[in-house]
Parts: sequence; C-alpha cells; structure tokens
Amino acid sequence: MARFTLLMSYSEAGGAALTPEQMEQGRVEFDRYAAALHEAGILVAAEVFQPVASSVTIRGGEVVVATDDSAEQLSGVFLIDVPDLDAAVEWAKRCPAAAWGTMDVRAAAVSFVDGQWRN
Repeated sequence: MARFTLLMSYSEAGGAALTPEQMEQGRVEFDRYAAALHEAGILVAAEVFQPVASSVTIRGGEVVVATDDSAEQLSGVFLIDVPDLDAAVEWAKRCPAAAWGTMDVRAAAVSFVDGQWRN
C-alpha cells in the first residue's frame, strides 16, 4: 500500500454564490465520499480548510498577509492509503470537488507514522 494526498482546489468566490440548499447538497456529497473512503478502509485523514483569508503564510521566516490572488485556492485534502497511483486517481475522480474544481494526486515519498519515518 502507498499513501497519496488528494488535494482539492476550487474558487472560494464560487462557493459564496451558492444557495443554502446547494451548500447542503455539497455537504451531503462530501459525507458520502468520505464514508465510501472510510468503508473501503483506505481513509487516513481528511480536512476541508477555512477560507484562505483566515490563513497565515510564512515566507522566508516572516509572516506575510495571506491573499486571495488566484482563481482557485487549496481548499482541503484527503490522505488515503491505496495500492497504487491508478487507485488514487480513481478515488480522486470520485471526489465531489473534481466536478467543479481541481484535484491533484500526490504520492508520499516518506511518511511519519507511529513515531518513525517510513518509505
């Protein structure tokens, strides 16, 4: 098995235009997706981030003001443990965010698990 991070990026501005009903439908779709990952026994962790305006950036050792200067922002991650890249890509394609944003699939080079680094 190998660890992959599925990185979700989408426009926060687009989300602001959604109705409460559309937001609720999105939550339902993400709940179903997370449950499917969990039931498959491959979900390690998942995080959906607060808006970029609430983040802090450290650049060159200095704190800089976070800006909303791109069409899409990193919006969340799913960390999964699957047999290979093909399996990770198939799961990324199933993510609700894949329909209206960008999904990047990144393999872990090493992981820190149970107090030690592992390849």
